[in-house]
Amino acid sequence: MRREITKWHSPNLNKEMEIVAYGEYGFALLMFPTAAADYLEYERFQLIDAIKPFIESGKCKVYSINSINSESWLNDEMHPYDKAIRHQQFNKYIIDEVVPFIYKDCNGVVPIYTTGASLGAFHAVNTFLRRPDLFAGTIGMSGSYDLTDYAKNYFDENMYFNSPMHYMPNLEDNEILEQMRNGKKIYLVSGQGNYEKPEASTDLSNVLNSKSIPNEVDLWGFDVPHDWPTWRKMLPYYLEAKL
Repeated sequence: MRREITKWHSPNLNKEMEIVAYGEYGFALLMFPTAAADYLEYERFQLIDAIKPFIESGKCKVYSINSINSESWLNDEMHPYDKAIRHQQFNKYIIDEVVPFIYKDCNGVVPIYTTGASLGAFHAVNTFLRRPDLFAGTIGMSGSYDLTDYAKNYFDENMYFNSPMHYMPNLEDNEILEQMRNGKKIYLVSGQGNYEKPEASTDLSNVLNSKSIPNEVDLWGFDVPHDWPTWRKMLPYYLEAKL
């Protein structure tokens, strides 16, 4: 299996950022790390091994990127205003730098699905919802989609436009809504065991349903916790059965 690490100095983030690519062919799967983790987290915790058959068969090429959560929502020494600004810079990094890199690595435009677990699920789903013209769908595993969960009672415009539970209920742009409705695949998955928050997935699903946006909520059992064994089962299931 091809495994190739690329890095460059990001003009949007003003720092060196790494990305690791796995595989040669197929649609692109863009993975966002959990919490303050790095681009190799999914490899260290054997999630890449769990989806290796899909990579080796040419169903998908996987791209895992670095997070900057320790420079935004997980940094208690930053003012929330600055956290939100840093988050917007991360958004631009994804759209202006990562997406073109994926297209170049794939020798052309390919469908890109986003995925992640925990805080990575938030980034994956938010990235898709903000730009459904660029992404084919998303698999959010064990995520929370209300940014106020991380902001300690602060709220501003940058937060609003990055908090799906806030901007989606008010979204009326029919062109964007139609992009979400037509052929996109949205999966909101959660366990119901320790440290899971299944209502976060059902709440966002209800908002999407109110906008006639097709989506699927899948709540796994009460014995399914917020942990790596859960995600090592979830992601292969969705790659095999849903994508």
